[in-house]
Amino acid sequence: MKPVIGIVADLHRGSKHPSHSVQEKYLDAATAGADAIALILPARIARPGAAWTDPADLADTLALLDGVFLTGAVSNIAPERYGAALEDAASPADPARDDVSLSLITQAVARGVPVLGICRGFQEINVALGGSLHQRVHATPGLGDHRENPDLSLERQYAPSHDIALTPGGLLHGLTGLETARVNSLHGQGADRLAPGLAVEAVAPDGLVEAFRLDRTENFLLGIQWHPEWGFRDDPLSTAIFRAFGLAARAYQRARTGHTARHFAHA
Repeated sequence: MKPVIGIVADLHRGSKHPSHSVQEKYLDAATAGADAIALILPARIARPGAAWTDPADLADTLALLDGVFLTGAVSNIAPERYGAALEDAASPADPARDDVSLSLITQAVARGVPVLGICRGFQEINVALGGSLHQRVHATPGLGDHRENPDLSLERQYAPSHDIALTPGGLLHGLTGLETARVNSLHGQGADRLAPGLAVEAVAPDGLVEAFRLDRTENFLLGIQWHPEWGFRDDPLSTAIFRAFGLAARAYQRARTGHTARHFAHA
């Protein structure tokens, strides 16, 4: 049985009927890259009319999952979530996703559920665990501009744009043997203060953290600031990231289901 990976949706209010959605590229990476079943989680884990999340409903949801996948998005995390004031009034927001994702992360980490976060998901993990963000990386002294050019085609926006240095002895280094890699860059925000318990996995040339893991534990938690889901089949580092996530989800599934999983494995 394939592991089940929950992917948190974005809430879109641009029409008369709000909708919850996940981009196809993330579903592809979860199903083909991690060899898992993808389950889209709405940005509401509670009864309509109640708060966005209900702790009991959240626990019931996690009981169905073998992994949590937090994707990139157009929106940014509300800065009050990490004790800061909003710097740009035009910054797109998704408070429903904030509530669901941040709550889901803390419970998933407590349970040992494997977690992978990309771009906004990377930032959500850092905030949920006690870190903070640069709201405008390009305006921060000493840091470069990590945003994409909106006038370019998707292929050019997602093309590799800068190098990263992988931490020697870290998870990514161990998966690939690489000391450096070249990655794409499509984000305006980034990690400022790294949350306690997180260890740096990769940095950009300007020193901005590009990847982290949960330190001093065997539990799988990996945050990636770039977009490995784009063209993951053709990039060894991206392939390794999703394969490792899938293997971690499969191992968690075996532990979660116990002898039942072993029974089917030998049937």
